[in-house]
Amino acid sequence: MNGAAPTSFDTWLSARADGEAGAGLDWLEAQRRSALDQVREQGVPGTKQEAWRYTSLKRLIEQGFARVEDEVTALQLHDIDELLIPELDSHRVVMVNGRYTPSLSALGDLPRGVRITGLRALLASDPDALRERLNGVAGESQPLFAALNTAGLDDGLVVLLDRGAILERPIELIHLSVGMDEPRVAQPRHLVSLADGAQATLIERYVSLGESLYCTNSVLELSLGRDAVLKHDRIQVESPNAFHITGLYLSQDANSRYVGVNIGLGAAWARTDLVTRFSGEHAECDLQGLYLAGDRQLMDYHIDVDHAVPSCSSRETFKGILYGKGRAVFDGRVVVAKDAQKTDAAMSNKNLMLSENAEIDTKPQLEINADDVKCSHGTTVGQIEPEKLFYLRSRGISAPLARRMLCLGFAEEIIEALHSDALREAVSEEVGRRLETAPLT
Repeated sequence: MNGAAPTSFDTWLSARADGEAGAGLDWLEAQRRSALDQVREQGVPGTKQEAWRYTSLKRLIEQGFARVEDEVTALQLHDIDELLIPELDSHRVVMVNGRYTPSLSALGDLPRGVRITGLRALLASDPDALRERLNGVAGESQPLFAALNTAGLDDGLVVLLDRGAILERPIELIHLSVGMDEPRVAQPRHLVSLADGAQATLIERYVSLGESLYCTNSVLELSLGRDAVLKHDRIQVESPNAFHITGLYLSQDANSRYVGVNIGLGAAWARTDLVTRFSGEHAECDLQGLYLAGDRQLMDYHIDVDHAVPSCSSRETFKGILYGKGRAVFDGRVVVAKDAQKTDAAMSNKNLMLSENAEIDTKPQLEINADDVKCSHGTTVGQIEPEKLFYLRSRGISAPLARRMLCLGFAEEIIEALHSDALREAVSEEVGRRLETAPLT
């Protein structure tokens, strides 16, 4: 890797020499150099920068994460049995510490027009298939962690659906992190491209074995052609000592439809950036999210929706449950361009505080430059209503169980939006389990 990155991130980008994914590809090397220049120019953002106003990077930088160097090859399928959802019938792709692991994956038969493979393998066998797609949605100018991912990308998932291709079973992408001797960072890069009229369901699950210290810095580029439909569930239940960063970039052509559900339950420090751009009229984007933040946890969400063309609709509905000394940030922004008439946009963030020491910074914003639109935004922060708690207690239900029932009722709207019965059940159980032990002070 040429040039000098800021000292704090040097180890994230340490050279892998001959083992670099796509080594020797001029266009990829140019992208890496450009990304490295951006990392150097941006430096380490401080809390005076609006995007990092409520979230300090000090805790992340102190860990001294180094780049993952070695593949984990010893794992067998029985080693990850506890992490699988048996009732979930899917085309399963498993990545271990950021590397695609075919021996744990089960793609099965894929219909004509569907290609699912690893990024590293495709860079070796058919790099031209990626030339226009890498950074095609994220763009050349990227924020710090997306630029770090581009500069240090190693492997990831690639899903390509041809025009009109329909994938009936969901693609399940399991990001598995296993403990290493030193704190390590993995930077998977995923590309999902649906051509005109294609349809698919993608389930991302970030999980870990043990409670080791590590960092995941992933970037996902989603491209939907005309009339394409993507249902996308994303579940993060990483180690309580993990650091989790995600940049999700979505581009939608005319009449396309995206329905995404984000569930954030794990990690000590988690940052999620969701960026949506409409490039064709009558496209629909529905984003929903649920986060739990307990002691030592930070959940930081940034939503950026750009209505650049007319007659598109977007919905962002996020709910948070905070307890103990948990912290969360919701920073949502919808921009309606001057010519984007007939835009229909609504953003909502609701938070349930279970303790006096929990903290939320919430800031939904609308920037409207057109005059014939229907837009709204709102936020709430509250506690469990005493009347409802009293009602349940009066029927012999213990206080902890009553609080758990009311919290699950609050979260139910988002959990029910997941696109699989098996996933809904698994997430509901996990949320309930975490609430059982949630401190209320």
